[in-house]
Amino acid sequence: MMLRGAVVVALVWSCSGAAAHPLEPALLQIHESAPGTLDVLWRPPSSQPGDVEISPLLPDGCVNLSEPTPAWGAVPGTVRWGVRCAAASLVGQRIGVEGLRERKTDAMLRVQLADGRLVQTVLRGDTPFATIPERAGPLDVLLGYLRLGFEHILTGPDHLLFVLGLVLLVHARRLLLWTITAFTAGHSVTLSLAALGLVNVAPKPVEVLIAFTIFVVAVELTRDAAGSMRRFPWAVAFAFGLLHGLGFAGALAQVGLPATEIPLALFSFNVGIEVGQLLFVGLVLAVRAALRRLPVRSLEAVAGVPAYTIGSLAIFWILERIAAML
Repeated sequence: MMLRGAVVVALVWSCSGAAAHPLEPALLQIHESAPGTLDVLWRPPSSQPGDVEISPLLPDGCVNLSEPTPAWGAVPGTVRWGVRCAAASLVGQRIGVEGLRERKTDAMLRVQLADGRLVQTVLRGDTPFATIPERAGPLDVLLGYLRLGFEHILTGPDHLLFVLGLVLLVHARRLLLWTITAFTAGHSVTLSLAALGLVNVAPKPVEVLIAFTIFVVAVELTRDAAGSMRRFPWAVAFAFGLLHGLGFAGALAQVGLPATEIPLALFSFNVGIEVGQLLFVGLVLAVRAALRRLPVRSLEAVAGVPAYTIGSLAIFWILERIAAML
């Protein structure tokens, strides 16, 4: 248990300074309503404050037709304005966001062209510009959403902490495999339904409930007797996975889905999440197996470290998210 506690403390320490769901990229959305006429929507990142200004960069020869004004019904801080460009089409033009490297954040670029095509990509500190291609291929969509899903699960400490709790709770390898599979099935269902607009749930209560699922796992880890969660961890993992899927859908909703490649984008995002999740499980198992080989005796005094560490963070997130709702 001491070794297990060391693993938990090391993993939690690495993410304790981060808020859950740090993946809140900026959004630059451009609609080409007519040749040379653009409707621009800009939403700066709601997290990652900094002194460096982050702002969109449109192609040369573009001038504002109106001043940026708050976008009705959008996230606070989102603004919209009209733009006239010298070029008749955005195809072949460079569009970017300034300040990504300094702010250590990303930006989603969505461009709806006049011919109906949707071009979508992620701008990063090392690639702050994108050139609008003639036509975005399926491979671009697959790789873009695969990477987005992978980054979301690895930068979401609440989801990873829940998975960590499952790994610590279930000792049998086969049962652990079924439990992780059930969690995957659960969040895949609600992620797909929410992304397709078939389920619409307010995100803030969902975030509170996700933190509560982590607390439930932590409580189960403190019990000596085998409760229902230890006997049927796959059933609980599936049920809780439904909630976590709604959390994943919140991140995907910020990005959106390309109108012509919805199944591919949704599949790629799911696969990216699963790849990151499986890598995390493999890392925890490998580290635990390596630590067990060390000549260190287990101490009863620290037997509850994993459960109380996970539970403490869960309570912190519950209170933090309830306060955000109020």
